[in-house]
Amino acid sequence: MTAEPRLKLGMVGGGEGAFIGAVHRMAARLDDRWTLAAGAFSADPARSRDFGRSLGLAEDRCYGDWGEMARAEAARPDRLDAVAIVTPNHLHFAPALAFLEAGIAVICDKPLTSRLADALALEAAAARTGGTLVLTHNYSGYPMVRQARAMVAEGLLGDLRVIQAEYAQDWLARDLPGHKQADWRGDPERAGAGGALGDIATHAYHLAGFVTGLRAEAVSAETSRFVAGRRLDDDVQVRLRWPGGVRGQLWASQVAIGASNALRLRIIGSDAALDWSQETPDLLGYTRLGEAPQLLRRGGPGLSPAAAQATRLPAGHPEGYLEGFAQIYADAADLVAARRAGQAPPAHLSGLPGLADGVDGLRFITAAVRSAAADGAWVPLKEVSE
Repeated sequence: MTAEPRLKLGMVGGGEGAFIGAVHRMAARLDDRWTLAAGAFSADPARSRDFGRSLGLAEDRCYGDWGEMARAEAARPDRLDAVAIVTPNHLHFAPALAFLEAGIAVICDKPLTSRLADALALEAAAARTGGTLVLTHNYSGYPMVRQARAMVAEGLLGDLRVIQAEYAQDWLARDLPGHKQADWRGDPERAGAGGALGDIATHAYHLAGFVTGLRAEAVSAETSRFVAGRRLDDDVQVRLRWPGGVRGQLWASQVAIGASNALRLRIIGSDAALDWSQETPDLLGYTRLGEAPQLLRRGGPGLSPAAAQATRLPAGHPEGYLEGFAQIYADAADLVAARRAGQAPPAHLSGLPGLADGVDGLRFITAAVRSAAADGAWVPLKEVSE
């Protein structure tokens, strides 16, 4: 990691009891690129300020709400360099827009928003203001995912043929009344139109596009609600058409008993195939047609500069979820610093998830929901509007 001065980070959401807020704070600290300097952590102003104090923030940077924080930070000579938005989906848009317009970079949890129209509005705002937005699709920060991307780009798989992605969990196999995380994820007013679709299928979809460099052209989807009373899908099966005749399938489920966090991606070409699983993240399967399978290991010999740049520990010391998030934060720091200096972003940031990925993810969700409502009819993503 480069030895740059720490940048100042604010946070919206992620207060007491919020799992993802703690993850973002740990990840931002990991490479010594960011210092948490301000926050609006709760919808309750008193709780927000109390939580900020508990983190050791300066009194005048413990804010009661994100609007107050955006206004105050925009006027400070030592203003924030970026703000992390780690709220439920429906609360991404307004603060992201406010901070972009305040000239402060945004690091936003996925999906970008709960509605496609809002994602498009953020894209327009960033174009108008010249603002920066990074989307925390953390799995794209894993070293062996970046190795897979480099191998595809180098043409080592030949012509791509099939993309298979899946993300299986079992934590919602039963109703969980009163469970904070399950509650908002099952509420269409807060989560958006997709349940498992928006929560985890978007990760698998982004991962497929990140590794291959492709964006899907059309989807045919079936969504299911296996748990009685559930208002959003808990299982989704999607066929995808990619450019150049590439075909694929995506399965995402939160009722798959026996699966903890089973994100897997297989890329099959005319000459070779790749196979990566999040639960064994340091390993990447590589098989050339007619040859014995190879198992590439993070930190091992012969890997790409992209994988090496995202590697922190020697081989055999596992890197995973937190380090993937940390890589996104380190990359975001490089991007913010480059733009502030008026320089072109470094080459390793070419795939850093941002607004285009966020809009594409919302198009994917919207198209899949419409396809499922039409009994699996093919829906082109470019034709999707709110």
